[in-house]
Amino acid sequence: MTQIPPYSVCVFCGSRFGRFSTYKDSATELGEALAKNDMRLVYGAGDVGLMGAVANATQRANGETFGVIPVHLLNQEVGKRDLNSFIITETMHERKKVMFMNADAIVTLPGGAGSLDELFEVLTWRQLGLHNKPVYLLNVNGFWDPLLALLDHVIDEGFADPSFKKSLQVVSDVPELMRRLRAERS
Repeated sequence: MTQIPPYSVCVFCGSRFGRFSTYKDSATELGEALAKNDMRLVYGAGDVGLMGAVANATQRANGETFGVIPVHLLNQEVGKRDLNSFIITETMHERKKVMFMNADAIVTLPGGAGSLDELFEVLTWRQLGLHNKPVYLLNVNGFWDPLLALLDHVIDEGFADPSFKKSLQVVSDVPELMRRLRAERS
């Protein structure tokens, strides 16, 4: 008998908690919701910041976890070795590829340059027709509003087609995100 892999959600997020507790609260809420909906967390395998919050919440709710970390970040991001799957890569690029290839959907929570890099890589791949996976932006407390304004500016200035922004689904809270993920899974 062939086992069907779980619906997997790749979460890009900060290795810090950020300025407001609502960022951590949303990461924790997302981790719990993924577990309760039988969705596997795919993420950067760190045990710090929002990464650690989402993974620990998933584990506390008995959810499945799949972490990928490059060897050079094992100490800095405190590689979380108690995951269901823990993969060590040689490079950041390999990390992103393994995470992406093991996910059915992508969600980006608040984060810094690394989260932006990950988000824009999957958006670029989607724009080029390399995948059709849903890409979500969890806009906690309007964190991503400046980015959304920049995307409008890029489109208004003629550097991207208006359809580019449609490839990014913006949600403001975890319940709405989970409704959409459940609909995608069906």
